[in-house]
Amino acid sequence: MAQQDAVIRLLLVEDRLEDAEQLISHLRNGGMAVRPQRPESEDELVQLLSGQNIDIVLASFEAKYLPLATVVERVTATGKDIPVISSVTTLDEKTTLAALAAGTRDVVIRHRAEHVQAVVRAEFAALGARRGLRHLEASLRETERRCDALITSSRDPIAYVHEGMHIRANDAYLEMFGFEDFEEIEGLTVLDLIAPQHADDFRQLLKKMSKGEAPPRQLELQAQRTDGSVFDAVMEFTPATYEGENCLQIVFRQQVVDADMVKELDTLRQRDPLTGLYNRQFFMTELESAVAAAADGKTGQALLLVEPDHYDNLMAEVGLAAADDLIKAVAERLAGALDAETVAARMSDHGFAVLCRAHDHKQSEAQANRIREAFKGHIVELGERSLSLSVSIGGVQIGERIASVTQVMAKSGQCLASCESMGGNRVEIFDPAARDRAEEERIQAWVQRIREALVGDQFVLHYQPIISLTGAEEENYDVYLRMKGPGGEVIPPMTYLAIAEEHGLLDDIDRWVISHAIAVIAERNKTGKTTNLFVKITPASLVEGGLENHIAEQLKAHGVAGERLVLQIPESKVFTHLKSLQSFQKAVSALGCRVALEQFGTGLNSFQMLTHFDPAILKIDRSFIADLGKNAEAQKQVRAIVEKAHAAGKLALAEFVSDASTMSVLFGMGVDFVEGNFLAAPGPQMNYDFG
Repeated sequence: MAQQDAVIRLLLVEDRLEDAEQLISHLRNGGMAVRPQRPESEDELVQLLSGQNIDIVLASFEAKYLPLATVVERVTATGKDIPVISSVTTLDEKTTLAALAAGTRDVVIRHRAEHVQAVVRAEFAALGARRGLRHLEASLRETERRCDALITSSRDPIAYVHEGMHIRANDAYLEMFGFEDFEEIEGLTVLDLIAPQHADDFRQLLKKMSKGEAPPRQLELQAQRTDGSVFDAVMEFTPATYEGENCLQIVFRQQVVDADMVKELDTLRQRDPLTGLYNRQFFMTELESAVAAAADGKTGQALLLVEPDHYDNLMAEVGLAAADDLIKAVAERLAGALDAETVAARMSDHGFAVLCRAHDHKQSEAQANRIREAFKGHIVELGERSLSLSVSIGGVQIGERIASVTQVMAKSGQCLASCESMGGNRVEIFDPAARDRAEEERIQAWVQRIREALVGDQFVLHYQPIISLTGAEEENYDVYLRMKGPGGEVIPPMTYLAIAEEHGLLDDIDRWVISHAIAVIAERNKTGKTTNLFVKITPASLVEGGLENHIAEQLKAHGVAGERLVLQIPESKVFTHLKSLQSFQKAVSALGCRVALEQFGTGLNSFQMLTHFDPAILKIDRSFIADLGKNAEAQKQVRAIVEKAHAAGKLALAEFVSDASTMSVLFGMGVDFVEGNFLAAPGPQMNYDFG
């Protein structure tokens, strides 16, 4: 799960419930998912800290019922890594120093949403980094233990060398050179094991490596045993660490076959047999070296991922029998467009990668465009068929700010996916040093794309069935918005909705969805099917105003009863748009429409909020359902929500049901409706058998 999508388990200490709700609203409006709790007493604070996994404590500097000093003391006593952030009404030097002296990590201004968001986001990211580091350290210790065991049992002669001296060697290595145990070789230089005729060359190599030069992958020479006998050998070098010390791993392989055959075998290990390019295993080793160099401050390296556009369509046209010929043709064209400072490899079925060395962003972009231009207008002959190919290229400029293989691959993949979603035949390279410029260009392209989709009907609706557990006979579907890509692919809303919100396009999207949903209901009515559609609306439409009039017009125009339309609003938006929502609900209720509250149960006191707002259906937040089948605490919370909902005369709906055990638990709780991929995934057709 990506860090920005993770749920922040938040503990709030505020004298006033309104202040706590305001902080929650600030965070959710900033796109952060939070699961808040507010202790009523010191005993409850201790209980929550000891019994649950808390990520961040947000405590008022001026709190009376639970003073900040008490909160910090109790958090510290747990021994857990739980950062405490202090919230203040006004920020000054005295308050800041006092809060930091009390043991908090930072201070936020309670009424400044952007400040609250920035500090909490940064602290949560730092917490994630610390947790990740602890996990990696534990994994590293376990990996080193296993590697040491493997090296000990390996029949390959392996040694670790630091500044030319042996610090570790396995039994096979000792046996090869005639030593009885490691004490005989400990502290001995590798040079002592090299035959005299190659000693000078090897001495020069050691000097170069001591100056920071990379060793060759292999070195052919003659080695010398303790009895003075010599043998032909190949030395393989790999940078490594041993007990936290940077060193060099050396493998001595005795030459028992022809040297040309060894080279041929090495080529086979490194190359993809179909295309002749390097294979994924070899390329990933090269990429790891490039990333490690970037972490040490070396610049001028980039990764490019290359894929032919609309590959599925191409395969449908040429057939599986011609797949290999197509891939070979793409590889040949790619190889012909590369300069000398690159390494190219086949990474997947139809995916390729290029590692650019000594390339700044402009040079990387120029290389990517040379690759793209090499395919532009090029015709590939496959038997009796002729194909015109284009490629999409996504990449990243590797640097200290993005210096891990996972980050580099993920960001390159995102850029590639963005190119493909924009129709292909594009280049997009992420450069941390030019993030703002690239991001602005990408955003403007999406804004134009969204506007074109609204005008050109390039949006589509997908439907997920909502199943009644109480025997209701009506059809119910949740409506999901999707965008059609130029190649017929489906683009999920997470790709563009944030951009649409920033540029004031959500109201237009809401109206498009509602209009088409009502039209679909009308079409279903004509075939004798009574269908209810659950449609999401955004607060932007409430702020803009007039949505209720649009709904009324569409219902009248299509002759659809209002009760067929259920309008869904997130719980987190109720407090921040309460007056607008109250007015909106009154207007749509007069039309017969029902309102459902999504993400229910994530507030500090969700049922207290219902005294101000009266939805007909409560959609229980997915965080309660994710592991419901085996989480007793979540079962207790969901059961309480369902019972309170029924007592208040409301229906309860559980979404994101993913397995049979969760389904069984929900059925026993008396939940009214369920939906999720376990029952049926969203799709363009409404063909679920409700009978």
